[in-house]
Amino acid sequence: MSNLPTLGYKDLARIFEKLGYKHIRTKGDHLIYEKPGLHRPIVIPKYKDVPKFIVKNNIRTAGITEAEFLKMLYNR
Repeated sequence: MSNLPTLGYKDLARIFEKLGYKHIRTKGDHLIYEKPGLHRPIVIPKYKDVPKFIVKNNIRTAGITEAEFLKMLYNR
């Protein structure tokens, strides 16, 4: 079972920006982030509470572990 907290899109975007991702565009209600060297972008929907499965998919796409993600989250 995952111990990821429920996050808003602003908090999620802030974490990926710390990881070196750049906001390249907004398409509708989705923020698109890219990082050189990775093939797939990170897509963050503008939801007050982003569902955990989307957070998990973005973590997997970024190639980091949940532990690394939580460390970035709590070391603001």
